[in-house]
Amino acid sequence: MLKIRIITAVIVLFLFLTALFYLSEIFWMALLLTLTVMGSWEWSKLARFSMTGSIAYLIITALLGGELLFALNKASVINSFTTIFLWIYVASVVFWIIGAPSLLRLNRPIKNLTLLILIGWLILLPTCLALYQLRIISPSLLLGFMATIWISDTAAFLTGRAFGKHKLAKDISPGKTWEGLAGGFIAVSIYALIWNYMLGEEKQTILLLPLLLALTALGVIGDLFESLMKRHAGIKNSGNILPGHGGILDRIDALTSTLPIATLTILISTV
Repeated sequence: MLKIRIITAVIVLFLFLTALFYLSEIFWMALLLTLTVMGSWEWSKLARFSMTGSIAYLIITALLGGELLFALNKASVINSFTTIFLWIYVASVVFWIIGAPSLLRLNRPIKNLTLLILIGWLILLPTCLALYQLRIISPSLLLGFMATIWISDTAAFLTGRAFGKHKLAKDISPGKTWEGLAGGFIAVSIYALIWNYMLGEEKQTILLLPLLLALTALGVIGDLFESLMKRHAGIKNSGNILPGHGGILDRIDALTSTLPIATLTILISTV
């Protein structure tokens, strides 16, 4: 199983980096829209929509995502730091800072259909837009933010495995520990200091460390929220498209709660 996970991770990373730095904008948009639509199908399973409801949700998400991406593409031609969708990023941040933690504390299945529909879009659409806009601003910047989550997850896993004794959320994700979380924060702090040194710009370096630490905390919330949804749906993985890793949502859960706030921070800091 571990061998399969490693092979899949290497292949996906290679394909992602190739797409990130070499795909044309239209194909990058097509890739993001495809991933968003696949994510919406997986979300419909977590939300336990009917088959008809799942298909309708997938189609509407594809239409919404396509329209938003084309609008962002048009606006970013004039200014890559366009704030046309600032409100979407703000809505995402409000959900991940207030909404998701509240639902985690309640630890009860969400039964309101409208709420499930809106949460799915709050998870998927801002992430799709953030992936597009951050790449327009700088592919390396996008990669840097994503690496924050990868470093945090890896450090948390290793630290938790070696020293973990106190459960972070035993009813939702028994494998996570406070020791692992601390290890993630330490690793990201070191990463931020290295990034700071490479930047060498005072305004950006002052902002970077607290931002990356905030992303680390929000990444955990995103991970826990998807675990909560899977637990209530009675499934282990959101999908099976990635051997050894599960589905699309299983791989981007922490990114959905971090990339929109990273994009929002960058846009606000440039105003």
